[in-house]
This record gives sequence, C-alpha cells and structure tokens, in this order.
Amino acid sequence: MARYIGPVCRLCRREGAQLFLKGDRCYSEKCSFNRNPVPPGQHGNARVKFTEYGMRLREKQKVRRMYGVLERQFRRYFSEADRSKGVTGESLLMLLERRLDNVVYRLGFASTRNEARQFVLHQHVLVNGKRVNVASYLVKPNDKISIREKSRTIARIKDSIESSARRGEITWLELDKESFTGTVKSLPVRSELTLDIKEQFIVEYYSR
Repeated sequence: MARYIGPVCRLCRREGAQLFLKGDRCYSEKCSFNRNPVPPGQHGNARVKFTEYGMRLREKQKVRRMYGVLERQFRRYFSEADRSKGVTGESLLMLLERRLDNVVYRLGFASTRNEARQFVLHQHVLVNGKRVNVASYLVKPNDKISIREKSRTIARIKDSIESSARRGEITWLELDKESFTGTVKSLPVRSELTLDIKEQFIVEYYSR
C-alpha cells in the first residue's frame, strides 16, 4: 500500500497547522512547527497570497494528511458523505473519525494515527472480541475496541495510554484502562474536533 514515508513535521509546516503526526513531541518544546512555523523550502519565509482555489486545496490536504488517507480513498469518503443526509462537510469528518485507526488513536492506545494503523495491521486490536486488521473499518455505537491480551505488554501501548490525557476527553468514546478496552458510546460529534478545520472549503473544492 502506498504511504508517505518522509519527515512528517514538514507536513505540519506545509499546511500551517499542527497535525499531531509525531506523538508526544508535538506537545513539547521540540515541536518543529512551534520552532519554525513557516512552509518548508528555501522560499518558506516569502509571503504567499493563496487564491480561492489554493485555500480550498490546502484545507483538503490538511485534513487528508491529518488522518493519513490517500487521495483516492479521501475522494470516496467525500462521495459517501455527499450521498448521506445532513451537512456534507460534517458527514465527511464523522466518517474519518469512525475509522478504526483513528478510534485506536483517540482511545489512547497509540500516540499517532500512523502508529495506530500499524497496531491494527499487525492484529493487536480486537473489535467485539474479533481481530480486525483493516485500518479503514468504520466503528458503530456499542462496538468494543480492545487490545489483544498478548499485546498488552507492548511498551508503546502502555506509554501511550499514560500520556493520552493531554489530548482531552472524547465523550463519544469510553476507555477502561485496566482492561485495555474502549467502548463506542455514540457517533462522533463535530464540536469535539478542536483543530481549526474549514470543512466547507473541502466541499467547495470537490464541487468546483
């Protein structure tokens, strides 16, 4: 499967926002974006005035990179959101939030979505007691997400759970740290996405 293997801090600087792709480093003074919040490259300090198209493209790229989704898959999510009832932009974000790798990250089992994707692919994660190795699996209310018993000794998982409090509480998910189990209490809500996302720009980008 194609994936980005370059420096992830470069992506935050390119999009002009923290995408939290580096785990605990993003919350420390070592964060590259906080130290040098200009686009990468020799012309990074130059003033750039985006066109209407450019602003919408950058917003789409920001969200796509945040969730680690390739362009073709991201477009499929948009098509599904466009066919569903409700506001298309919000429906798109809720589909992305329901991805299994994102839920594993939100519960605190992984420090980044990329790490969560690896845990899922390597079959460390169970959904309702069954192994699921598809990162794009969409969770539903009352689903139980847990770490396989043999995998609970992995240091990265234990460390991530301990430091997950700094990300804030997610009301649509419930975590039981003792049993390494999380419950999907309800569908995600737009108000809990604290990062500045202009989803209407994404809708306008694909509707042009």
